[in-house]
Amino acid sequence: MTKNLISNNLYDIRKKIEQLKYDLNELGDPVIFLPEMIASSNLLRSNEFLLKSNNIQNELLSLYDVYSESMNELLSSVFEIQDDLKSILIEQSSLIDSKPKTKPKTKPKTKPKTKPKTKPKTKPKK
Repeated sequence: MTKNLISNNLYDIRKKIEQLKYDLNELGDPVIFLPEMIASSNLLRSNEFLLKSNNIQNELLSLYDVYSESMNELLSSVFEIQDDLKSILIEQSSLIDSKPKTKPKTKPKTKPKTKPKTKPKTKPKK
């Protein structure tokens, strides 16, 4: 049952990852210090940017972790299915090989019991 939930949520996780990547790109580059502003306001602006960026990156990493775990579980189930199919194929092929090979039954050719009567050869009259 958990595998079904994982496969259903995999699409949602991938969409969240894409959205977080977009949000991170929207933040742009770090804030450039403006000479006309005081040093403390420049530090505050830089700190806000770093906090937002760090939060998005942490969430992105945790989603990648969940996503990779889900993919590993799905992949392991695929390998289990592959092994099961392989076993079934081996079993069926051994059954095919173990069947005795018989020749098809044909009707024997019968010889006629009596010879057909033929007309005696007569000489033509001259």
